[in-house]
Amino acid sequence: MPNVVLIGDSIRMGYEATVRAQLPNLDIWSPKQNGGDSRRIRENLDAWAKAHTPQIIHINCGLHDLKKDFETGTPSVPLEEYRKNVTHILTHLQKETEATLIWALTTPVNESWHHERKGFDRLEADVLSYNQATQEICNTLKIPVNDLYAVVNNAGCDTLLKPDGVHFNETGCDLLGKAVAQIIQSQI
Repeated sequence: MPNVVLIGDSIRMGYEATVRAQLPNLDIWSPKQNGGDSRRIRENLDAWAKAHTPQIIHINCGLHDLKKDFETGTPSVPLEEYRKNVTHILTHLQKETEATLIWALTTPVNESWHHERKGFDRLEADVLSYNQATQEICNTLKIPVNDLYAVVNNAGCDTLLKPDGVHFNETGCDLLGKAVAQIIQSQI
């Protein structure tokens, strides 16, 4: 059985190799597919987390939730539903597992680069709102937060992002992976 389960979107997929390299003595499992938004994680929670009985579960999602249609400006998963989903994910795992949970805040975006290259928007103000909601939930539930948002901003966001304004270059993925490995190590 794995010591650690990593659940998350394409950002997780980008930093996962570094986490594995940084923690070679741990058995790390993650789903092969992109975790997507909070709805998808909620739907797959038992298969992705509970079934593996890990010591630590590290989760990130939000970038798919806050995607906004160009025409309507409607997010994929509205903030209130996101709050409910995150609360359900965390309380379900607290009840159904003995794992230490860690929630990673959503990473920043360069919204102008993103707007030019994607068929929908991701706005920095929404990243902040969704992160604030998650921080409040984690504070209430006493769950550690991995502030990947600050990690990226403190290192110079635009130097770490790919031209799509949301994914990270090799340096960015490495930086994120080291931050994830560090918080996992601190919880063992």
